[in-house]
Amino acid sequence: MSLTNQQVAGHTFLEGMYQDDHYPDHVVDKGAAILRRMCERIEAAKPSELAALYVLTHAATQEFNALEADFDAAGSEIETVAREMIGEEFWFVAKAYGFADADHEELIAGRNW
Repeated sequence: MSLTNQQVAGHTFLEGMYQDDHYPDHVVDKGAAILRRMCERIEAAKPSELAALYVLTHAATQEFNALEADFDAAGSEIETVAREMIGEEFWFVAKAYGFADADHEELIAGRNW
């Protein structure tokens, strides 16, 4: 599915992680794919309220929880800097889809990282 939100479609997810050798590109690729899938789900579901958005962001958060094992296997981790970058991407997505009033922490509630 192609993203129709031009702000999101033209965005490079996790760009800062790609620029840091601590994070292996092949694992960051998986994280960027999670974020793109989340956007696809948002576009398909068209949530009109925050509760519905949070269901979608929480599912993506669980995917990132599972991705932590891939970071570990590659000699990396989702540490403070990565947590901030990932959290900022969730916030970017929320704003891009009209949810500027979303709670930053609630977007990624359930995270293990």
